[in-house]
Amino acid sequence: MMTKCKVILLDYTPNPDTLVATAARTCYSPKSIEEIYKNVESDPEKNKEFIKKLMDMGHQSPLEHISFTFGIQGVSRTLTHQLVRHRIASYSQKSQRYVNEKAFEYIVPPSIKNCQNPEALEQYNNAMYSLNEIYEFLTLQCNIPKEDARYLLPNACETQIVVTMNARSLLNFFAHRCCNRAQWEIRALAYQMRKLVKEVAPLTFSHAGASCEMLGYCKEGKMSCGRFSTLEYILKNYNKMEESNHV
Repeated sequence: MMTKCKVILLDYTPNPDTLVATAARTCYSPKSIEEIYKNVESDPEKNKEFIKKLMDMGHQSPLEHISFTFGIQGVSRTLTHQLVRHRIASYSQKSQRYVNEKAFEYIVPPSIKNCQNPEALEQYNNAMYSLNEIYEFLTLQCNIPKEDARYLLPNACETQIVVTMNARSLLNFFAHRCCNRAQWEIRALAYQMRKLVKEVAPLTFSHAGASCEMLGYCKEGKMSCGRFSTLEYILKNYNKMEESNHV
């Protein structure tokens, strides 16, 4: 999958897996938090089983105690318009109001770049070139404020953004954006982010991914990619099996 996207894990909560287990065990133990934390640290195997149990139970509130901050570069405004729909997060994005977008970089979708008709890419590049020329004309020759000239900038315009999410929000993000039906650019971003958090919190994110991978079935119904059976299909076949058992 072609993408200019680059993701850096800028910062994260230290000892994330240990902290998740400590927070969760606090709910069920009469011991002091300090003692719980030490016990969790001293028994990583038991910790691993406990976090798996948390995930199986759907007890995800302890995941909100750990957060991860990413620096994301080389992505389009199309991507960030989708990204900010994930509301339980913090965002700081390069501003087109204050930053001059003269000679702006832009993202080219693979479908255009690899189109059998060479005019597709040529027309696309020409449109970007024209928009850049008009932007420069407005800002340099007409003294139009950048905040107004930006109205003609395309969704393809390259941007960068700092994003902070807690682990629970990240699992939700991965469930939606690692899906084969997610838009190609944000799916590529999700894969990179998932790889980074798995390296520092392998237990918490051991089962991070598309919802079908977690549930064992697809929630997309008729729009399923076919990788997993849909819930409707599973229930239909289950009902048939039950009927045959009662014949």
